[in-house]
Amino acid sequence: MPKDTMREVADHRVCQTLTGLTLDHLPRDRSLGKGRRYRKGADAWQPGDRADSIFFLRRGQVAVMTSDKEGREVIVRLIGAGEPFGELCFCARAGGLRQTFARAVVDCEAVEVKLTDFFSYLQKNRDAMTAFVFTFCMRLSEAEQRLEVLANRGAEERLGRLLLQLAASLDRTSGAETDEVTLHVSHDELAQMAAMSRSHVTVTMGKFRDRGLVRYERGFPLAVNVKSLTAYLEGESIHE
Repeated sequence: MPKDTMREVADHRVCQTLTGLTLDHLPRDRSLGKGRRYRKGADAWQPGDRADSIFFLRRGQVAVMTSDKEGREVIVRLIGAGEPFGELCFCARAGGLRQTFARAVVDCEAVEVKLTDFFSYLQKNRDAMTAFVFTFCMRLSEAEQRLEVLANRGAEERLGRLLLQLAASLDRTSGAETDEVTLHVSHDELAQMAAMSRSHVTVTMGKFRDRGLVRYERGFPLAVNVKSLTAYLEGESIHE
């Protein structure tokens, strides 16, 4: 690896904001993959489907989900426009079958690339290959952070840590560092990501709002005051 690249990797923020795999890494003439459209609530795949494709989201939002034996659904990851999903086709278990759902949160457009075609493309495109490796690293790190979130038993600690993780991910993508970050996520989605009930999330979010840690109202996105929420969770006073 060139020395300049090594210096970039040493700065984790640079690695995350500049080298993650996105739709922009695909050929601009759209010669790779096929366009797909999914109505709100439709699944790009379900458990048991063959894991033989990677997807790139052109428009909309997709939730990668799993469910327990009682049918309760948990959101593993929310995918935004430009991002890849289904990348675990490269290391699928159980004979190459999916273990999750990929569900359209809103009407979506995506590109589906067969695994064999994408692998051939990566072999010819070093930038895309490097970005793909970094994407795996970032998502592994985020998965470990989610486990840390779920390890918290208290509702405020669990939900607060989840909000900070989501805010950090968005802040990293935009390249901006601000005290307040806007999240386009509903209470239902937060409940599914935090493995909490919808009512429990609403009560806890109400407490956060009363303390000035978050702002939200019907028809508007959620705003998280990262600095104040961090201080609150760490037991510090937010009123100096």
